[in-house]
Amino acid sequence: MSNISIIIGREFNERVRKKSFIITTLLMPVLMLVLMAAPALIMNFSKGELKRIAVIDESGLVAPALESNEEIAYEPTSLTTDEARRELTDFFGVLYIGSDILQNSSNVRLYANSSTSLSIESDITGQIERILEAEKLKNYHIDNLQQILDEVKTTVTLQTFRNDKSQEEDAPSQSSAVATATGYILGFVLYMFLLIYGSMVMQSVIEEKNNRVLEVIVSSVRPFELMMGKILGVAAVAVVQVLIWGVLIVVAGSVVMPQLMPADAMASVQAMQQGMPDAAMGGMDSDMLQIVAALTDLGYIVKIFVCLLLFIVGGYLLYSAMFAAVGSAVDNVQDASQLQMPVTLPIILALLMMIAVIKDPNSPLAFWFSLIPFTSPVVMMARIPYGIPAWEVALSLVLLYASFVAMVWLAGKIYRVGIFMYGKKPTFRELLKWMKYKY
Repeated sequence: MSNISIIIGREFNERVRKKSFIITTLLMPVLMLVLMAAPALIMNFSKGELKRIAVIDESGLVAPALESNEEIAYEPTSLTTDEARRELTDFFGVLYIGSDILQNSSNVRLYANSSTSLSIESDITGQIERILEAEKLKNYHIDNLQQILDEVKTTVTLQTFRNDKSQEEDAPSQSSAVATATGYILGFVLYMFLLIYGSMVMQSVIEEKNNRVLEVIVSSVRPFELMMGKILGVAAVAVVQVLIWGVLIVVAGSVVMPQLMPADAMASVQAMQQGMPDAAMGGMDSDMLQIVAALTDLGYIVKIFVCLLLFIVGGYLLYSAMFAAVGSAVDNVQDASQLQMPVTLPIILALLMMIAVIKDPNSPLAFWFSLIPFTSPVVMMARIPYGIPAWEVALSLVLLYASFVAMVWLAGKIYRVGIFMYGKKPTFRELLKWMKYKY
C-alpha cells in the first residue's frame, strides 16, 4: 500500500499542478452554461438584415392582413408580376397570390432574388394559412369571431405531485422539464468524464512504456501496484474537480442567485420549495420557478453531487482499468484504436440510452441499462433527477463497484504481460491468453 500511495501522489500532483487543470476546472461550469444557452444565442445573433418582400395580391384578401416582423417586411405593390421581377431587384423577392387563393391554396409563388430559407418560407405559408382560415370562418357569419377565439384560448399549467413520495397537501410539486434537463446534463457529464479520464490513464501508460520508464519502475513495485496507483491517482484528480464544481454551484445557487433575483420572485421560489404551489404562482412560469427552486435547494444539489461523485468514481475505476490494459498492450495511440473500440462502445451506447430514459425513466429498458455496470454510470445519473427508488441507486452502485474489482483482476493480468511487450500489436485472442496465465 505504501508503494501504491506513492504512485497515487505522483499521478495526482503531476496533473493537479498543471495550468490546464486549473483552467478547465474553473471554466467547465462556464462552458456548460454557454452550451446550454448556445441555441438561444445562436438564434438571437443569426438574424440577418431585414428582408423586403413585394406582395402582389390579386385576391385582395391576404396582403392587407400580412404582418411584418424583425426579419421580413411585406410591402404591397400595384406592379404586375413581370414588372416587379424586373424592377424590384433591390427587394428580397416578390410574393404572388392568385385571385382564386380561397379555392386553390397552392396558387402562391415566391420569386426570390437570392437564396431563401426554411424560416422565411414557413413565415409566409403560416401567415397565409391563418388568413385563409379566418376568411373561410367568416362564411359562417359569426359576430366577434376574433374576440371569441381570443377568449376561448386557454393555457393549462400542470402541477405534478409524487403520490408515492408523499400524500401530504403541502408536498412540493415535481417538474419533468427540470428532471429532463438535469438528467441530460448529468448523463453527458458522466460520458465526458469516462472518456477523458479513462483515455488519460491509457495515454500515460503508453508514454511511459515508450520512454522505457516502466522497466525502471517495475524494478521497485509490482505491475499491479503500478496500475492501481495510476488508476487511483487520476481518480483523485476527478474527485477534486467534481468537489470544486459542487462548491461553485452550491455557492452560486444558495448565495449569489438569491441576491440577483427580485424579492417577489424569491418569495415565489420559497413558496414552491415549501410545497405551496398556489402561492408561488405570482405571474411567473411554473417550469422557470421550479428550475430556480432546484438550483437554490441546497439539499437537492448536495444529493445530486453525492450521487454524481459516487458514479463518476465507480464508472471511472471500471473503465480506467480497461483503458490501462489497452495502453499496456500497445506501443502508440494509433495501435490502441482497434483495442479501444470495445471499451468505448458501451459508453457511447449509454449516451444513446439517455433518449429512452428521457422518454420513460421507469421503462424496463432504462431500468436494466441503469443496472448493467458498463452503462449504469451514465444511464442511472440520467434517471436520478426523476426521483427513482433509493434501492435501485444502491443496487446499481453495488454492481458497479463489484464489477470494478473483477475488472481490475482481469486487467491486471493483461497489464503485467503487456508492459513488457514491444513492437507487436496483440490480437484479442492473445489478450485472452494473457488473462489465463498463472503467476
